[in-house]
Amino acid sequence: MWLKVIAIVLVVLVFFLVVAILYGSNRWQADTRELHTRMEAARVPIALTSYDPRELEGLPAPVQRYFRTVLKEGQPLVAAVSIEHTGTFNMSETEEQWKPFSSTQRVVIQRPGFVWDARIRMAPGMTAYVHDAYIAGEGVLTAKLFGLLTVMKQPSTPELANGELMRFFAEAAWYPTALLPSQGVAWEAIDDERASATLTDGSATVKLVFQFDAQGLISSVRSDGRYRAVEGVQVAVPWQGRYWGYEAQDGMVVPLYGEVVWLLADGAKPYWRGRIQRIQYEISN
Repeated sequence: MWLKVIAIVLVVLVFFLVVAILYGSNRWQADTRELHTRMEAARVPIALTSYDPRELEGLPAPVQRYFRTVLKEGQPLVAAVSIEHTGTFNMSETEEQWKPFSSTQRVVIQRPGFVWDARIRMAPGMTAYVHDAYIAGEGVLTAKLFGLLTVMKQPSTPELANGELMRFFAEAAWYPTALLPSQGVAWEAIDDERASATLTDGSATVKLVFQFDAQGLISSVRSDGRYRAVEGVQVAVPWQGRYWGYEAQDGMVVPLYGEVVWLLADGAKPYWRGRIQRIQYEISN
């Protein structure tokens, strides 16, 4: 008798768990569509349609080498891009707790914006859904267990917006025409292997140092201060992204592998390692 009751209770619990998971997934997908709609509403046309090498006149030498390496004359400018990643994400601020993730990302070049929609497998049968986004000058960072139970949500602040615009800018190695001066990027010389670049969107301005390798490709990008939540307070911390594994994609040369690192006082702390599984471009016309 008791075994039968326990079996019935377990079946009911499993049923409600499945319903909750399905409901959470549907709610999350609806939230994702809303973010995409907001980003598309802020989108504006790109004035130019193709790359002209004359744009390079006056740029720092390593920047000129980079564009000549990754673009060909007449390369259509990227207007938007859809990306699929897989990789691992470190869930701990102090230890090594790497969890596998898969994600999709939609990027719009003008006005700068992106929506990163990730699934992080916390444990067997337990998945965290994450939105990391920059839309119309505002940052979004939310995580929900099963897409339903909020485990992290950062308020929309100027610090968050600055950090998300910085991510858009750093990831432009995946959509290199966005780094051209015609797209609003101001370059300054540092030395033969480095140059700094500045991008402004609305009230947010970000500056990164780009490091170029012997082949003329971007090997890393660095900021002396990207905001990071430390015990509930936003603190500007040195931050770096690294790229490798470059391959030709739609006439451009882009990296397929990357790693993102906080450069803390006690050493570098990587927290994202990923690989592009698929990348699809929309060109300006």
